[in-house]
Amino acid sequence: MPSGADGGRTAWARNLAAPIRRFLHAETGGAIVLVGATLVALLWANSPWSDSYASVWGMRLAISLGDHAIATDLRGWVNEGLMTLFFLVVGLEAKRELDLGELRERRRLTVPVMAGLGGMVAAAAVYLAINAGGDGAAGWGAAVSTDTALALGALALLTHGRAIRLRVFLLTVVVIDDLVALAVIAIAYSDAIDPVALAVAVGFFAVLLALRYAGSWRGPAAAAAGVGMWLALFESGIDPVITGLLVGLVSTAYPPSRDDLERSTERARSFREQPTPELAYQARASLTSAISLNERLQYRLLPWTSQVIVPLFALANAGVHFDGDLLSGAAASRVTIGIVAAYVVGKPLGITGAAWIATRRAMGGQRPTVTWPVLVGGAAAAGIGFTVSLLVASLAFTGPTLDEAKIGVLVTALASPAVSWVAFAIVRHLPDELRARQLGAVAGQIVDLADDVDPGRDHIRGPVDAPVTLIEYGDFECPYCAAAEPVIARLLEAFGAELRYVWRHLPLTDVHPNAQLAAEAAEAAARQGAFWEMHDRLLAHQDDLAVSDLYRHAAALELDLERFSDDLGRRRTAPRVAEDVAGADASGVSGTPTFFVNGRRHQGVYDVDTLTREIKAAAGALRPVPPSR
Repeated sequence: MPSGADGGRTAWARNLAAPIRRFLHAETGGAIVLVGATLVALLWANSPWSDSYASVWGMRLAISLGDHAIATDLRGWVNEGLMTLFFLVVGLEAKRELDLGELRERRRLTVPVMAGLGGMVAAAAVYLAINAGGDGAAGWGAAVSTDTALALGALALLTHGRAIRLRVFLLTVVVIDDLVALAVIAIAYSDAIDPVALAVAVGFFAVLLALRYAGSWRGPAAAAAGVGMWLALFESGIDPVITGLLVGLVSTAYPPSRDDLERSTERARSFREQPTPELAYQARASLTSAISLNERLQYRLLPWTSQVIVPLFALANAGVHFDGDLLSGAAASRVTIGIVAAYVVGKPLGITGAAWIATRRAMGGQRPTVTWPVLVGGAAAAGIGFTVSLLVASLAFTGPTLDEAKIGVLVTALASPAVSWVAFAIVRHLPDELRARQLGAVAGQIVDLADDVDPGRDHIRGPVDAPVTLIEYGDFECPYCAAAEPVIARLLEAFGAELRYVWRHLPLTDVHPNAQLAAEAAEAAARQGAFWEMHDRLLAHQDDLAVSDLYRHAAALELDLERFSDDLGRRRTAPRVAEDVAGADASGVSGTPTFFVNGRRHQGVYDVDTLTREIKAAAGALRPVPPSR
């Protein structure tokens, strides 16, 4: 039996941690580190050693190869070099949502895309209304872009990491935001653009697109093309950080297929029998390719970007030397006031208003994926400017005006989360009737399950007509399936008439040699009305699944042994097991146990508390909406 931390996790979660929850945990920790780095920068810039702040980050560094050199200061290497990796992770996560998540249904893009554009337009309009005709008008680009790291981190902290659908909505908003903001930098804030270098960058991007269809060598080739694209953009005069976002958006995500996993197991077994360098390389390559490059890059880069690179960016850019003149000037500065008003007022209003317009019938009538009160709280969290804002401010302003702009950006990092906290506090105290009505207007979850439950075919525990269905794809020889049994029993007892449980077969024959025959034995018992009795016995005796053991289990259950032997010997139940396996493949299931709640795949831990929350959420979504008064 499994024990320890892995005892309550699905194979999917053990081998490939649920990307959404991993991202949430990284954002929460990263936001805390980011705040700490910002405080260090402010303390450093206002300490007796404040002169060293400017001298350290202004230090010139160059990489030379013959007569060619790339030179910028240390701050520039952070802003234009390391931050490319941050935008790469953002692009990777967005692409994963497009391929595997909520946004794989493309029409669901309408609301967040329009919300992202609306938020930027409204923020720019507010800033320009305050700075119209003044010298600060040129810095409007510093007031439009949401800081991805801080916004998602603040959301994770404010919602305790549970607002998964809101995070997906906000992630889409900030990706659109980042793409437009980087385009604004390229068009409005870049020096004279070198068309030849830009054409070379476009050529490298075309190579990246083509490499998606290449073989196992595409990883190194794609890395080389990405570096080439960055260098070309650097030489062109366009901020090269957009390279990361574009590379991420062309990196396809896909779940590990059962065929790939079985091939990996076979090659690992071959290496175990003949440990040669060639077989070691083949086994490693097979294991690696089973997981998409998108997921592998996220796994490697996310801790570095959230815990090191973004805080380093804050350390390099947030250091503002405060004095009485600067603070009094900022309090009256139209640049400072414009940035704060744009983010705290314009951004949330623009996101909410544009999302509302996108849901009108004239725009297709697409439902939002979150309730309107919750969306308002998320829109307020999007009013945090930092990374791109400081980047644009450093391009648009110099001297005291730049410091005033930085103060405005820092104020938004405090004010917007406070507004978001108030919004979520109000949501928590809304009447149950209003909250239920709001839930009724939300777009439903995308169903991941390929085959609906058929009471005439499927094995069901609990009321056949229960409103919530918990499906498990399992393997009788899998120790994690056995570990899940007490959890399932407690859930069935706790929810009573509200829950039905369905077992479907997925024997992992490459690692569990007795699993297929055990599944067929369970189906043979089902022919005699004893499926669940055999199911329980097989999971309780996982070390006794040989043919002779299966006959002994049948005898203990007082089955007709002659009939059981005939069904098992002639493999009459093998097609029934194969149907379940085909359904698992169609649903993207590759490991056991894998759970579905009302057709939606459950990711991560499967302890009682986690599954209870998910079942309650599914039951709540099905309750009738109270009529309007």
